[in-house]
Amino acid sequence: MPGLLDDTICAVATPVGEGGIGIVRVSGSSAVSIGAQVVVLRSGKGLQVLESHRLAHADLVDIRARGSLPPVFVSGGGHRWVDEALGVVMRAPRSYTGEDVLELHCHGGTIVLQELCQGLVQAGARMAEPGEFTKRAFLNGRLDLTQAEAVLDTIQAKTASSLYVAQAQLRGRLSEEVQGLRERLIGLLAQVEAGIDFTEEDIEFIERDALRSGLQTVQARVGQMIERGREGRLLREGLTMAIVGRPNVGKSSLLNALLQTDRAIVTAIPGTTRDVLEDGLNIGGLPVRVLDTAGVRDTDDPIEQEGVRRAKMAMEQADLLLIVLDGAAPLEGTDRELLELFPDKKRVLVINKCDLPQVLEATGLQRESDGKRAPLVTISATTGSGFDELKLAIRSCALQQQLEPREGVLVTRVRHLDALRRTQEAVGNALVSVEARAVGELIAMDVRAATDALGEITGAVTTDDILDRIFQEFCIGK
Repeated sequence: MPGLLDDTICAVATPVGEGGIGIVRVSGSSAVSIGAQVVVLRSGKGLQVLESHRLAHADLVDIRARGSLPPVFVSGGGHRWVDEALGVVMRAPRSYTGEDVLELHCHGGTIVLQELCQGLVQAGARMAEPGEFTKRAFLNGRLDLTQAEAVLDTIQAKTASSLYVAQAQLRGRLSEEVQGLRERLIGLLAQVEAGIDFTEEDIEFIERDALRSGLQTVQARVGQMIERGREGRLLREGLTMAIVGRPNVGKSSLLNALLQTDRAIVTAIPGTTRDVLEDGLNIGGLPVRVLDTAGVRDTDDPIEQEGVRRAKMAMEQADLLLIVLDGAAPLEGTDRELLELFPDKKRVLVINKCDLPQVLEATGLQRESDGKRAPLVTISATTGSGFDELKLAIRSCALQQQLEPREGVLVTRVRHLDALRRTQEAVGNALVSVEARAVGELIAMDVRAATDALGEITGAVTTDDILDRIFQEFCIGK
């Protein structure tokens, strides 16, 4: 992004649409002088002398309309009024971006905000790119990359648990953990390289046992972080769960009961659901994207065939399967087919209609559930019986380690996990070289690779491509 830190940028920082309050943010070395052209303080003072971090009552004016409107529409200075507002200057380095920042809090109408931004551009600012304010905060050392990503995770958090994880990262818990591991590797690397420099004197700055122990400590901790990574990703991104079963077992009734709303049409006619219905819910702090699928069966109806095809596609894409069976009817061939599909998928077996006389023989199902370590829950989608047990089973099956977000550091992003895996691989290679009593240069090369991989997580080592991928996810104004 040419001239990234030289330009003064502006953008609407509040969501698109009408609202009681709208905020326009300006950041850069000329933020105050540019803002002074469109902001007239009610106190009569200049914006340049406004005390940092103090709100002030102001009028917003349009410098483009000077002299072009009748006097009734203009201020005493000959400008067209845009709105009244509260303005606050946050002077560098005590601002979000680390630069001079001006925020203008006005009414949240689309035209008001649009007119204000156009006036700021006319005064010398340019419109910000997506994520550019946070990118400047990173480039100016206010945030590292994990904290910058946590800003977006905070905005997009779907549950209290995912918000807690995002806030822990924003406050530096992951950064501290990664930086501690990286410093340990840097210390080991320094001693290995010092030994290389004094090879002829036969001086060993670190014994191989100490080097091995240090590398094994890092390897073990990185392994723990990787192991917890899947659960961390689920808490941030959410779980995709497909409700599957043959027609009329109560899949749509189950969806409606989970959502506590009539999301899906429910009738006694088999095959009512023809497409995949999607909605979201919160199960014990775990965000869940739930898919209600068409009943799976052999059929000559081309529309229903397409529904069955989409149901199997949803099963393939899902993280977890909720296989629903009719407790008031015997097990059928289609039920057995569903139980055999995607055997490696996590699943919860659900016997529905427990409020009716039970016909289904559950002994074989219990063996199926034990063999795949799949919970077996009996419910009634009509009465709500068994739903607390069902939600607990879903969460336990998804988060098999029973992790809570307060238990240490959780890795939540694929980018972090990739860097950790490369760290683990490089440390493993270094350990092989230590055991083989290889020369220091080979050991140092792998330890340096591990150090660089860890550095990618926080941004100590980074590239423009990585930055572009991260910040293009942000909305404009953040």
